[in-house]
Amino acid sequence: MGNRENSPLVRFFYFFCMLGFVFIPTEAAVKKYQFKVQVTNISRLCHTKPIVTVNGMFPGPTIYVREGDRVLVNVTNCAQYNMSIHWHGLKQYRNGWADGPAYITQCPIKTGNSYVYDFNVTGQRGTLWWHAHIFWLRATVYGAIVIMPKQGTPFPFPQPEREETIVLGEWWNNDVEELVNQGNKLGLPPNMSDAHTINGKPGPLFPCSDKHTFAMEVEQGKTYLLRIINAALNDELFFAIAGHNLTVVEVDAVYTKPFTTQAILIAPGQTTNVLVQASQVPSRYFMAARPFMDAPLSIDNKTATSILQYKGIPNTILPILPHLPAPNDTNFALSYNAKLRSLNSPQFPANVPLKVDRHLFYTIGLGINPCPTCLNGTQLTASLNNITFVMPQIGLLQAHYFNIKEVFKTDFPDRPPTPFNYTGAPLTANLGTKLGTRLSKIAFNSTVELVLQDTNLLSVESHPFHLHGYNFFIVGTGVGNFNPSKDPAKFNLVDPPERNTVGVPTGGWTAIRFRADNPGVWFIHCHLELHTSWGLKTAFVVENGKGADQSVLPPPKDLPLC
Repeated sequence: MGNRENSPLVRFFYFFCMLGFVFIPTEAAVKKYQFKVQVTNISRLCHTKPIVTVNGMFPGPTIYVREGDRVLVNVTNCAQYNMSIHWHGLKQYRNGWADGPAYITQCPIKTGNSYVYDFNVTGQRGTLWWHAHIFWLRATVYGAIVIMPKQGTPFPFPQPEREETIVLGEWWNNDVEELVNQGNKLGLPPNMSDAHTINGKPGPLFPCSDKHTFAMEVEQGKTYLLRIINAALNDELFFAIAGHNLTVVEVDAVYTKPFTTQAILIAPGQTTNVLVQASQVPSRYFMAARPFMDAPLSIDNKTATSILQYKGIPNTILPILPHLPAPNDTNFALSYNAKLRSLNSPQFPANVPLKVDRHLFYTIGLGINPCPTCLNGTQLTASLNNITFVMPQIGLLQAHYFNIKEVFKTDFPDRPPTPFNYTGAPLTANLGTKLGTRLSKIAFNSTVELVLQDTNLLSVESHPFHLHGYNFFIVGTGVGNFNPSKDPAKFNLVDPPERNTVGVPTGGWTAIRFRADNPGVWFIHCHLELHTSWGLKTAFVVENGKGADQSVLPPPKDLPLC
């Protein structure tokens, strides 16, 4: 980039920062966006409150790019909180500096400062998303990323008449950061959300929300593509449209073998593209989202709605509600996920690692640690292999790149210290965890198999896990304890789904495989914000390769300082 902060173009952008969102179409290969992080008053559920937004928009602006483009997003932080933005699902080859998680790949952008996220969109097309990756600020700081295929490359499914982005979220009437701080002082979870939202709007089943309802107009006989994103903090969600089937054609920006379903299940962090045919009697139909929870835990179980409205139908017609699966419908969840298969065509192959160099087995557990300042002298916590991750004071990628000592250790264990009956009766004693900033070192270009095993420490629960910097193949999943002598024989090594975020089933396990061909420090964590903040996270240090283009790129000159 050279001296980009003094270029006339960037000064031009700073001038427009005062005006909010700017997109300047330049030559096809470079897309430039200006993100102004600012506090904006928003009204929902009869309450008005200040929230952190990008460019005053809730949800934030959609980034539109084409496969092969270079993207520059100049983020200027005009809010009172430190900020960082993660481009969820973008692989950021050799370029962790643009990945975004605070204290993992960068120090946060302080109030009054700016940082240009500069990255290439290589070998990816479909729906991804971006969100704040610090504190719980992604409650309101999020938006879609739409990557169109290369010019002249059609979708591997019927071309839709039109497309629409559907971003599912959560809403709190109170200040989320204050709720989290109160919960931390008590050693307990913060209050659950007050509503779910579709494109930032809860829909007419909530008070004061008739005008806060998203609607999409369709024409009889035409086919539409919905790009669905789960931006909720803590809830897996069912989504359905009354009277209309959904044909799944893509998950996490990877094409799938198409299949038709009445509803989809989508975990926080995941995306799903579906085709919808407007083939019903012209009317108004609710699109609805409601949580899935098959563990004995309390959740915000209210239904968000938006409207699919046939052209020419008046707003006076009452919409029809869809039949969503029951909130605890485990069978639907398991059977739905079992239908997901990579397209695995000559043009879009599934390059599943068949030989494994490194076998990892991580247990997911909740726990209780001493907390002298908390209400009961204890606090709830979470761990992988009984290690609760402690966030560093500087970015792990900086510490790795510049060889700064005593920031992290690379002694994260490949398996739990003590094997036990992971999914047996609930375990309520000896729930303490070890604390540490401990990472796992991975050899460049080695193949990795990671089995994520849920446990009944306090309670079983479904956990959506996200790996930064990579996609992975979900080669197997099951209920109960993983059996290393029997379960691998059932793995799908032909066309398993390829994702960046996977739901580990309640009281079960999931096995993923990937090739570690992207050097850097890459975060892996539960995408339930509650569990991430409790320490359910670690990172892989993928070593440099020997080739000229197999090592981490130098950091940009405007990388934020801690």
